[in-house]
Amino acid sequence: MNYDVLFHFDHESQALDIAISNIKNYLNAFPGEKPAVVLVVNGPGVRLLDRDGEHAAQLNEVLALGAAVKVCNNALTHFNIAPERLCPGCEVVPAGVVEIVELQRRGFAYVKP
Repeated sequence: MNYDVLFHFDHESQALDIAISNIKNYLNAFPGEKPAVVLVVNGPGVRLLDRDGEHAAQLNEVLALGAAVKVCNNALTHFNIAPERLCPGCEVVPAGVVEIVELQRRGFAYVKP
């Protein structure tokens, strides 16, 4: 059975806290082989991924657990954020919505906290 999952985040700080908590709980539910977990961030949510921001420690924690964090380049451009400002380990993708569709086509379940 496939337990790969993508979490979609695109707005406020509280929702990012919930998404990060969901990711940690999800990964902890699989003590053996871990499923692939991806956090896709687009829209105004990209403003919360600053390497020196209030969520940096939490993002680094989920990255260390093996989750991927994929960030929409379109949103970065829209909000005038340089990719260098992101937490290390974040991967910039051309379009967040395309990434979501691609992951779903590959069998990832979609969760929007």
